[in-house]
Amino acid sequence: MVYVFLAEGFEEIEALTPVDYLRRAGIEVKTAGITGKTVTGSHNVPVVCDIEGGDVKLNEDLEGIILPGGMPGTLNLEKSETVQEAVKYCMDNNRLVSAICAAPSILGHLNILNGKKAICFPGFEKDLYGAEIADAYAVTDGNIITAKGAGSASEFAFEIIKYLADKETAKKIKASVQCCY
Repeated sequence: MVYVFLAEGFEEIEALTPVDYLRRAGIEVKTAGITGKTVTGSHNVPVVCDIEGGDVKLNEDLEGIILPGGMPGTLNLEKSETVQEAVKYCMDNNRLVSAICAAPSILGHLNILNGKKAICFPGFEKDLYGAEIADAYAVTDGNIITAKGAGSASEFAFEIIKYLADKETAKKIKASVQCCY
């Protein structure tokens, strides 16, 4: 199970592209509404989540988490005890922790990027404490995947698929959606 955490003001592309592509790849993924069952993105797109934050299960079935960016979505995610506990659980149990756009700042504030390659939306690098800032749209370092922003949502999703499945599955999904890079 992979949880995509949504909070009011999330960036729609950064959340829903990974949901779509992971489901195409046969990876079980659920959207978890941190601020309610229906969460509205930063561009006023309401999304009905699969579950609410209180229904998140931190157990052996959890393969990883995805934190989309957007404002004030990132700030709302960071305030969530559920999100904080999920990040810590995943780090303690070597499960995937992925964040895009402004959301890698959450990982930086938790001091889990020290010595890791990471990327974020330009201007948030100062919050990636101890990270080596990568020159990429998406980067994987151990169990952490970070990405730059909405324009890199597809690459972010493909990196997650490579991590959870394999390169061939990511390549297959990339071809099936006619990705141009």
